[in-house]
Amino acid sequence: MKRIPVLIDCDPGVDDAAALLLANQIPELDIQAVTTVAGNVEVEQTTVNAQKIRSLINGTFPIYRGAEKPMVRTLVTAPEFHGADGLGGVFLEMPQESMPTEKAWDAIYRIAKAYDGELTLITLGPLTNIGIALAKYRELPALLKRIVMMGGAAVGGNVTPAAEFNIYVDPEAADMVFCCGVPVVMCGLDVTMQAYLTPEETEEIGALGSPQARIFREIFQDSMKKCLAWGRKGVALHDPAAVLYAAYPDLFTAEKAGVRVETKGMLTVGKTVTDLYSDQKFEERNAFVLTDVDRAQFLKTIRMILARYGNQSDAAFG
Repeated sequence: MKRIPVLIDCDPGVDDAAALLLANQIPELDIQAVTTVAGNVEVEQTTVNAQKIRSLINGTFPIYRGAEKPMVRTLVTAPEFHGADGLGGVFLEMPQESMPTEKAWDAIYRIAKAYDGELTLITLGPLTNIGIALAKYRELPALLKRIVMMGGAAVGGNVTPAAEFNIYVDPEAADMVFCCGVPVVMCGLDVTMQAYLTPEETEEIGALGSPQARIFREIFQDSMKKCLAWGRKGVALHDPAAVLYAAYPDLFTAEKAGVRVETKGMLTVGKTVTDLYSDQKFEERNAFVLTDVDRAQFLKTIRMILARYGNQSDAAFG
């Protein structure tokens, strides 16, 4: 089996943490690095969280710290959903290890150059690191195979009626990504809200027995309560959906579309404007927008992936 080289840019975040738990056990994916960015919480905390998760899953990939704020805007975070620590208050031991000094955007370019057109970027947070990399390294688009992005929505939003959080935090960087010439897969709210876990399904995963499966369950407990209080059936697995698409695209329905990001609107800043449902089309159809997921098979795949951890020791809990 030829593995897919991937670099995961993220802002852990409970669903980012869940996505890393899954990505590490997907044999089709070869994680070259994880880069961190400010988003769900500040970059200092997202980097710490990535280190904690790497230790929990016995990961061997390097982690590179990225941008502490958007390219031109004031940072917006989401501690009310992810908790002050970004992991829903779940305790994980902090490993004693040094961090590389190389910046995230430089690592993205270096690794993309090494793979010369074969690297897939999986982006799970605001797109600031990618925007900086594109601005600094003009040849970067030619070195990337595709960008699988958790972000945006063809219809609606979550942080505002018009905008999804990851795009809203840094809309200028997001528009750069859509316009850079690299094929983009937009795994937005249209599909991730269908990729949810009910409380019963979450308990089934926790019962798999490994510390990793139990952490997968625990990190969603607070957000699950919020989602149920909002009248939803469960908690959406936003970032895991993007990771699973990178390995198992047949689980999803994708439609080609033109996508741009609104950066000026008073009420619509951060909106991913698509021509998917419009009579008038953009000149360029620059993205694939995910619109549907086989939820039963999606959940079956998640259980299968997490079962690969087996019944390991609890050492990572500290």
